[in-house]
Amino acid sequence: MTDHPASREPELLTITEAADLLRAPVATLRYWRHLGTGPRSFRLGRRVLYRYDDVQAWVEEQSGRGATG
Repeated sequence: MTDHPASREPELLTITEAADLLRAPVATLRYWRHLGTGPRSFRLGRRVLYRYDDVQAWVEEQSGRGATG
C-alpha cells in the first residue's frame, strides 16, 4: 500500500482548516458561504464542515474560470 494514512489530508475539514488550506481568512469563507459562492460545505450539528475533495474541486473550478473568463 502506497497511501500512508498519516500522509493524507483529512476527508472532513473544519472551517479553520479549510481557510488554512485556501490561505484565506475564516471570515472570507463565512462570507462565501453566506453568498453561496465558496467551496461546498455542510453542517454537522453546530459545526460547518468541508470535504477535502470539494475544496480541491472548487479551487480547480476557480482556476479554470480565470483562464477563460
